[in-house]
Amino acid sequence: MSHTIREQTKLVHRVRKLRGQVEAVERALEAKAECAEIMRLLAACRGAVHSLLAKVIEDHIREHLLAPGSQAGSPRAEAADDLIEVVRSYFK
Repeated sequence: MSHTIREQTKLVHRVRKLRGQVEAVERALEAKAECAEIMRLLAACRGAVHSLLAKVIEDHIREHLLAPGSQAGSPRAEAADDLIEVVRSYFK
Protein backbone atom coordinates (compact mmCIF):
# COMPACT_ATOMS: atom_id res chain seq x y z
CA MET A 1 0.00 0.00 0.00
CA SER A 2 1.36 3.40 -0.97
CA HIS A 3 2.23 5.86 1.79
CA THR A 4 -0.07 8.42 0.15
CA ILE A 5 -2.99 6.02 0.58
CA ARG A 6 -2.15 5.39 4.24
CA GLU A 7 -1.91 9.13 4.85
CA GLN A 8 -4.81 9.99 2.54
CA THR A 9 -7.06 11.56 5.17
CA LYS A 10 -4.33 13.88 6.44
CA LEU A 11 -3.19 14.82 2.95
CA VAL A 12 -6.74 15.51 1.75
CA HIS A 13 -7.28 17.69 4.83
CA ARG A 14 -4.19 19.71 3.92
CA VAL A 15 -5.40 20.08 0.32
CA ARG A 16 -8.80 21.30 1.54
CA LYS A 17 -7.10 23.85 3.78
CA LEU A 18 -5.03 24.96 0.80
CA ARG A 19 -8.16 25.27 -1.33
CA GLY A 20 -9.67 27.54 1.33
CA GLN A 21 -6.57 29.71 1.27
CA VAL A 22 -6.66 30.01 -2.53
CA GLU A 23 -10.35 30.90 -2.35
CA ALA A 24 -9.47 33.62 0.18
CA VAL A 25 -7.02 35.06 -2.37
CA GLU A 26 -9.76 35.04 -4.99
CA ARG A 27 -12.20 36.80 -2.65
CA ALA A 28 -9.56 39.40 -1.76
CA LEU A 29 -8.87 40.09 -5.42
CA GLU A 30 -12.56 40.40 -6.20
CA ALA A 31 -12.99 42.74 -3.23
CA LYS A 32 -10.07 44.85 -4.49
CA ALA A 33 -8.15 44.33 -1.25
CA GLU A 34 -4.86 46.07 -0.63
CA CYS A 35 -1.83 44.48 -2.23
CA ALA A 36 -0.25 43.83 1.19
CA GLU A 37 -3.22 41.68 2.17
CA ILE A 38 -3.10 39.78 -1.11
CA MET A 39 0.62 39.14 -0.68
CA ARG A 40 0.01 37.88 2.86
CA LEU A 41 -2.64 35.48 1.60
CA LEU A 42 -0.38 34.31 -1.23
CA ALA A 43 2.48 33.71 1.20
CA ALA A 44 0.14 31.56 3.30
CA CYS A 45 -0.76 29.56 0.19
CA ARG A 46 2.89 29.09 -0.66
CA GLY A 47 3.59 27.93 2.89
CA ALA A 48 0.74 25.42 2.72
CA VAL A 49 1.97 24.01 -0.61
CA HIS A 50 5.53 23.75 0.72
CA SER A 51 4.30 22.02 3.86
CA LEU A 52 2.27 19.52 1.86
CA LEU A 53 5.14 18.81 -0.51
CA ALA A 54 7.61 18.41 2.37
CA LYS A 55 5.29 15.89 4.05
CA VAL A 56 4.89 13.83 0.87
CA ILE A 57 8.66 13.89 0.25
CA GLU A 58 9.38 12.90 3.86
CA ASP A 59 6.96 9.98 3.65
CA HIS A 60 8.48 8.99 0.30
CA ILE A 61 11.97 8.94 1.78
CA ARG A 62 10.87 6.83 4.73
CA GLU A 63 8.82 4.45 2.57
CA HIS A 64 10.92 4.03 -0.57
CA LEU A 65 14.49 5.01 0.23
CA LEU A 66 14.86 3.62 3.75
CA ALA A 67 15.13 -0.14 3.81
CA PRO A 68 12.10 -1.81 5.40
CA GLY A 69 12.83 -2.74 8.99
CA SER A 70 15.83 -0.41 9.25
CA GLN A 71 16.86 0.10 12.82
CA ALA A 72 16.69 3.59 14.27
CA GLY A 73 20.23 4.90 14.57
CA SER A 74 21.56 2.79 11.71
CA PRO A 75 23.70 4.66 9.17
CA ARG A 76 20.93 4.41 6.57
CA ALA A 77 18.27 5.69 9.02
CA GLU A 78 20.53 8.55 10.06
CA ALA A 79 21.14 9.45 6.40
CA ALA A 80 17.37 9.43 5.79
CA ASP A 81 16.85 11.70 8.81
CA ASP A 82 19.54 14.07 7.52
CA LEU A 83 17.89 14.20 4.11
CA ILE A 84 14.49 14.87 5.67
CA GLU A 85 15.97 17.76 7.68
CA VAL A 86 17.38 19.23 4.46
CA VAL A 87 13.97 18.92 2.79
CA ARG A 88 12.25 20.57 5.76
CA SER A 89 14.71 23.44 5.87
CA TYR A 90 14.43 23.97 2.12
CA PHE A 91 10.65 24.30 2.23
CA LYS A 92 10.52 26.67 5.20
